Amino acid sequence: MAVLALSTSLQDMRERLGKMVVASSRAGQPITAEDIGVAGALAVLMKDTIAPTMMQTLEGTPCLVHAGPFANIAHGNSSIVADQIALKLVGPTGFVVTEAGFGADIGMEKFFNIKCRYSHLTPNCVVLVATVRALKMHGGGAEVVAGKPLPHDYTDENVELVATGCCNLVHHIKNAKSYNLPVVVRTRFVAYLPVC
Repeated sequence: MAVLALSTSLQDMRERLGKMVVASSRAGQPITAEDIGVAGALAVLMKDTIAPTMMQTLEGTPCLVHAGPFANIAHGNSSIVADQIALKLVGPTGFVVTEAGFGADIGMEKFFNIKCRYSHLTPNCVVLVATVRALKMHGGGAEVVAGKPLPHDYTDENVELVATGCCNLVHHIKNAKSYNLPVVVRTRFVAYLPVC
């Protein structure tokens, strides 16, 4: 997924696939897909993946879906191709929102340190998304277990958990500000939050 997301064309993807290390020799030297002659075949198998999928949000806004935001296993960002297409579609007076993985401690850092360097694109601001549930979890809320109902910490009002969890949000804001860009926090509630 990282190869696809950082590719800017089919030819670029072919070159990146060829550089993938797929094994080590007995002497410990890296062996690439190009070394074993499969880079072209990989590119043929992947040729249709270079095109993003156009969808729309519930509000009717166009959305390009391409690659994935899993920063724990890759660089965790949508593709450069999707951003380039979106920027071309909106023109010089429009704006594009692109996802930068999970968290300002991994996804955003990989966005700036990897994706922006490869794409030569520079954002105008950082938008951090924080839900009440996430703030409660970071504030010490009960463990969430897959397949079980949410604990009451998350279904009932609990301002103390939200306020305690804001320390985590403040840390993410500090990380984002280290890139010298304005930071906007998008939440699903409006409240005055304490500074930690």
